[in-house]
Amino acid sequence: MSGGLSRAALRAAGFAVLIMIFAGPMFFMLSASFMSRYEVNITPPALMPSEFHPENYAEAWERMNFVHYLRNSLLSTFITIAGQLLVCVPCAYAFAKKQFRFKKTLYCLVLFDLIVPAQAIFLQMYILESGLGWINTMRGLTAPFFYSAFTIFSLVQYFKTIPDEILDAARLDRCSDVQVIARIMAPMASPIIITAMIFTFVYKWNDYFWTSILTTDETVRTLPMAIQNLMPVDHAAREWHVIMAGNVMALAPMLAVYILANRAIKSGLIYGSGGRRAVSGKSV
Repeated sequence: MSGGLSRAALRAAGFAVLIMIFAGPMFFMLSASFMSRYEVNITPPALMPSEFHPENYAEAWERMNFVHYLRNSLLSTFITIAGQLLVCVPCAYAFAKKQFRFKKTLYCLVLFDLIVPAQAIFLQMYILESGLGWINTMRGLTAPFFYSAFTIFSLVQYFKTIPDEILDAARLDRCSDVQVIARIMAPMASPIIITAMIFTFVYKWNDYFWTSILTTDETVRTLPMAIQNLMPVDHAAREWHVIMAGNVMALAPMLAVYILANRAIKSGLIYGSGGRRAVSGKSV
């Protein structure tokens, strides 16, 4: 019994360490956002503000031009998600259920793209978009990301578990491929699709690299770039309280999406790992 208690204590200690590693920085960010300029710069740093300063958020809101950047972030993120639904879902269906020439070669290229870093292709991307006149445009920030190797790969793995008999029955009812995708594949794979779109939301919402490459002014820049407005060179070391308030404001919409979609994420992970058994259970 003592061995069981010791294992439970070790497990609890391990969870506590993980919570501190992942939640600690977020807690300090939230706490620092309410501190005064003096408190946020003292050494060692304070863990809690001695007096709350909500005016930090008002200052961050004004200096970030928050509404403008929030609108750009929402627009670019949801356009990208819609584009991926229109592009990646049919691609995944084709790779999983259709036969065509060079299928294996093309799928290998998709898998290879998973390991290609963005830094390896940013120059070619910039030259292409510059030639198209897409620099500083919303289509330049969104259209190249309608394709996602991760989304295609995730959906292909699930689509393969859907029995072909279901699709054969749909074709007997004279369903086209578009109808098969819209009425059968997408509804059955909805947990995986929602999970993949949430990953896309997080990636696009936090994207700093591509936004900094594909824009040169504030017209379509998004919230990660707005944090720069809080970091003037001559004051950056003294205004971390305002910077942290800006970070909390930028994080809040993404946190809200996670809370609202938490059940869908768990369902997607369960369905994704459940394999054919989960699909067979639905098709009986």
